[in-house]
Amino acid sequence: MKPASFVVNVLPLLPGALAWTTLSRSLLGKVKDRMIEGALLSWEAGTCAETLIEVFFPKVSVFHPSYLHSKSFSAYSASQLKPVLDIAHFAVQNQTSEGMLWGPAGAAGDAGSLGGSVVLANHTKKAGNEPWATAAKKQLDLLLTGTPRLESGPGKGAISHRPDLVSLWSDSVYMVPPFLAYYGAVTRNESLLREAYTQISLYRAVLFTPNESLWTHIYSPSSANYFNDTGLWSTGNGWAAAGMLRVLATIKHSPFSANFHSEKRDLSKWITEIHTGMTKYLPASPKNTSFETGGLFFNYVDQQVTTNITFPDASGTALFAASVYRHITLMNPPSYGKIVAAAERARKAIYANNGGVHFDANGWLRPVVNPHSFQMAGNMSDEAQSFMLQLNHNWEGWKRWRQ
Repeated sequence: MKPASFVVNVLPLLPGALAWTTLSRSLLGKVKDRMIEGALLSWEAGTCAETLIEVFFPKVSVFHPSYLHSKSFSAYSASQLKPVLDIAHFAVQNQTSEGMLWGPAGAAGDAGSLGGSVVLANHTKKAGNEPWATAAKKQLDLLLTGTPRLESGPGKGAISHRPDLVSLWSDSVYMVPPFLAYYGAVTRNESLLREAYTQISLYRAVLFTPNESLWTHIYSPSSANYFNDTGLWSTGNGWAAAGMLRVLATIKHSPFSANFHSEKRDLSKWITEIHTGMTKYLPASPKNTSFETGGLFFNYVDQQVTTNITFPDASGTALFAASVYRHITLMNPPSYGKIVAAAERARKAIYANNGGVHFDANGWLRPVVNPHSFQMAGNMSDEAQSFMLQLNHNWEGWKRWRQ
């Protein structure tokens, strides 16, 4: 249970644009409210906190060129930052003795998603007397020295997403490397920035499928006696691309940027790989305003006939488009014409009829994969709400960048 003070009362104004391709302040407010109310599990709360930072407090986001400057840390009052600080407070208050933020969980990597908000709370100097620094260091140490690693093969040394056995999930690229990088940037520890890059490269070595230019979802060595998912999961590819973007921005806007030329080039290339692979699987856009599924990626992008495990999914679609717009404004990558066209098709499908097609009366995005069972359709998804706010924010930023 989370304190009611998680609610954010400010929404950015939408610039004027074609009505059929925009969402109203009222609808975005509902999306935000549902995101905050629904963030009950560790990765949901971590993704919620990151979304609040990027969308509502951008000066302390790693995507801001001066995010490490003291003026950025002092740009917002404690009351303004309270929604993020409340998440960090709850994470620290419920940290396990081993160091897992938010409490015991079945995924070691998910708790890492909360590390950034705890580090931010410590460095704003406005967050009360919680042991922020100690809590963040305990979570860091748990990941680096208290979590199993892959022991052989091309991904040797990759930190497991699971706490009790070795299993690599594409989701983890959004949870763990961004925390390592942000902790390193704030504490001026270049080795942690390098470790963040290394972890991504190890995960890619195992999960990337060159002939599809996409990532598979889960790899577990046979010795782990745990399941694999070799499917091309839409949201998993979005998690990987978005996580790499956060690490890339953290490095690019840090004092160590000049020492990471090849790493920045690699990360941008690897993000482009995913965007290229996803683009070829985007179905045609909808032609009417009924509950259309055209323009949405399927849960497994290459399986475009609805079955019990794959179906049109607005959640992964939103994350794809959000990461495309962000990559363009961050790096201006070459040859992105088809990719940005796909992002626009996807966004327009989600925004159809001013949101009347893919949002219910309470602001929940639909249709979505079940966030707690990735091979099942769901009714509500907290992470999808986060992806939607990121999509709208990044799209607005792309429009300004383009002018």
